Amino acid sequence: MVSAPTNLPAGNCPTLGLVHPTAEEKLAQFKANGVEWRGALSLETYLRREEVLANQNQTKNGGITYWALVDTAAEKRVVLCGCETYRKKALVARNGKVEETISHGIGSVFCPPAMRGNRYAQRMMQEVGKALRTWQTGDKESLFSVLYSDIGKSFYSRLGWEPFNSAHISVPARTAKELPTDGLPTTRPLYEKDLAELCRIDEAIIRKTLESRSSNSKIAVALVPDINTIQWHHAREDFVGNELHGKSPEIKGAIVGTEEGKRIWTIWTRMWYNNDPTASENNTLHILRLVIEEQGELSLESQGAHNPTNGSNSTPKHAAAVAALLLMAQEEARKWNMAELEAWNPSPAMVFAAQMLDPDAEVVNRDKESIASLKWNLPHEHPVADSIDWIGNEKYGWC
Repeated sequence: MVSAPTNLPAGNCPTLGLVHPTAEEKLAQFKANGVEWRGALSLETYLRREEVLANQNQTKNGGITYWALVDTAAEKRVVLCGCETYRKKALVARNGKVEETISHGIGSVFCPPAMRGNRYAQRMMQEVGKALRTWQTGDKESLFSVLYSDIGKSFYSRLGWEPFNSAHISVPARTAKELPTDGLPTTRPLYEKDLAELCRIDEAIIRKTLESRSSNSKIAVALVPDINTIQWHHAREDFVGNELHGKSPEIKGAIVGTEEGKRIWTIWTRMWYNNDPTASENNTLHILRLVIEEQGELSLESQGAHNPTNGSNSTPKHAAAVAALLLMAQEEARKWNMAELEAWNPSPAMVFAAQMLDPDAEVVNRDKESIASLKWNLPHEHPVADSIDWIGNEKYGWC
């Protein structure tokens, strides 16, 4: 437990500043936040998980950066608040072209209980926002950063990270009883060895989609779902699976079709939220990414539509294929002690498919947890969510 020093400075104190914590300070911060975030893992195991995740291809060699707010004038340095940022490959379509940019995702914002009530988190985020404009970007400024708020929409919005569409649809894990599959296409599982090539194709599709939007009045942005990003999620899944169940999941997604250019696939990850490793409640298989390879379909089916209903009684194109993919996901959720599967910002095909499997499934617009939020670093006149399309606003971008 971190005890509060006497005479804590106010959050607007001019001597407060950002630093990179020492190994000792970082460990103390992990021990403090682990009390709240470790779930079914022991604290010691949680610390090992964070070390493993910090050494993935996505995070090693500067891919993850740790930040701490301290009083730079204090005789003895004390961490008042901390967070970490993840370097992310991103694309921006504007002014008739597609630009590559370095973005950053902000995670693990944590103020030790003894330090709370002094507006340190607010001050730290103001400083982090400024620092990320040029952090690891070479001779360019970063165009945007993202975070996923678990404290509602207002706090981070006041600091510049404006809330975007944050909806999901979920269906229960598949029961042992067989469900009708007449008319659904054949599905085959995806394994780790399959993913690198599919991620390469997915990135090319996203680039083409952004190119088609580059002359629009609205800017379009996307975090790239490359193999390093996907493998980071699976490293987390594998670690927890091994710790709780003595094995890691082999099936990482599912695919329909064999002809290149006409396939549909989804990649998922399992997250154990319940503090009881034998219980399934709240454990969730998350759809990281849905890809419809057919040219021109990305913007309609796999970016996460703002309006998840299609406004008619017709069946959305590809709904049967998506339902087949969800059936395999349901079975994987059941096998791994998940209560449900969940897809973020579902397209019309995803909504229709989910309701084929569970007629009671409804789109939920989140207002408290996992609020996708984006800070645009250039001057703008209108609310960011009204002037920017976030393509692929799905679970893979979460950190």
